[in-house]
Amino acid sequence: MTNRSYQSGSCLVAGFALAAMISCTTPSASAHEASKRIADANALVSNDGGSRPAPQSTRRPVARAEKGPYYVDFRARTAASWGHAFVWYGKTSERAVEVAGLTPAGDTLAYVIGHLTWVPSETGASYGDLDPEYLTASYRVYLNEADAKRVFAYIKQLQANSPVWNAETTNCTGFIGDIAEFMGLKVPYRWQRPENFVNRLKEMNGGRQMVRLSPEQ
Repeated sequence: MTNRSYQSGSCLVAGFALAAMISCTTPSASAHEASKRIADANALVSNDGGSRPAPQSTRRPVARAEKGPYYVDFRARTAASWGHAFVWYGKTSERAVEVAGLTPAGDTLAYVIGHLTWVPSETGASYGDLDPEYLTASYRVYLNEADAKRVFAYIKQLQANSPVWNAETTNCTGFIGDIAEFMGLKVPYRWQRPENFVNRLKEMNGGRQMVRLSPEQ
């Protein structure tokens, strides 16, 4: 990547206009990158002593057990532009949640420049991610303990390997789309508003609540 110098005031105006027109969406990662992330995530789980599902109580209703003790919640919220897509993930019995998403690091200027080139990113919680009043869409799926360890490790690996943000190629919907794809979900076209992306993700997967990873992953 190379840094560009923007000396003309008209370029800055064009950047702001472009920021208002383009949502934070991205094409999917290459097959090579996806395979490497999957391998790295599974390696992290293996190094943690393996992953075995927690024993289920015979007194627990079947319908409740099917939801699983862990979850990933694909979410969208309002933002200054067209919105933001991110995930909550964690254990259903705990109030604390982990947040992962892809945003440009810095202020509005970084966001505008990020529509023209790559800028440094942040992959944790951003302003508004924990506030329900900003929420515009949500699709929560549940996992057993073994699968949750693999998915959560993948999310951490994805965060570690996402150092830049760009509105057209490396952005928020692409980020959560990679997570959904790893989980075996059908993933919609990523070049759309975050709210539409999350709603379409839920629709394409029939609103299924329980996800089980294939043994090949």
